[in-house]
Amino acid sequence: MTNIMIIVGSVRPGRVGLPIGRWVEKIARTDGRFEIDFVDLGELGLPLMDEPNHPRMQAYTHQHTTDWSVRVSAADGFILVTPEYNHSYSPALKNALDYLAVEWWRKPAGVVSYGGVSAGTRGVTALEPVLAMLGIVRAGAEVEISLLSSPRFVEGVFVPQNKEVAILGKLLDELAKLTEILQGRVTS
Repeated sequence: MTNIMIIVGSVRPGRVGLPIGRWVEKIARTDGRFEIDFVDLGELGLPLMDEPNHPRMQAYTHQHTTDWSVRVSAADGFILVTPEYNHSYSPALKNALDYLAVEWWRKPAGVVSYGGVSAGTRGVTALEPVLAMLGIVRAGAEVEISLLSSPRFVEGVFVPQNKEVAILGKLLDELAKLTEILQGRVTS
């Protein structure tokens, strides 16, 4: 079974990323092909980068970094749930990505973005060079959630549109296939 880590990239109080992340988790678990490691960066609580050595050296001096390294290393792929903040992505997600280097290398990732008019796409554009530098292979399907249409949340639970559910299904298909390819498990 493929181990997918879902990372909720916002730590802002009252954030909508957590219910969106829980929706992604529910769909991924129901799919049946994946084991899920759900990471709420607000709960994880990584401090601002405090390692003295470059992440490529993997010479970690703090337990929180070692623990984060173990979790990311165990993942076969990722789904990043990210808001758009000022035409970029969240600083908490940037921090979590920057803590490590080798652990991300040649693993696939999909993105679920959310925001206003652009539905988070400008934040994803800012995220792309960072993912490329870390060697993360992007899945082509991208779930883009505009928070301008309603109702998006009922009693704190995200209410997806049919289009978003369909695209998330495609993203999961791509993650499963990319994981096979990148791990050399493809037999055709």
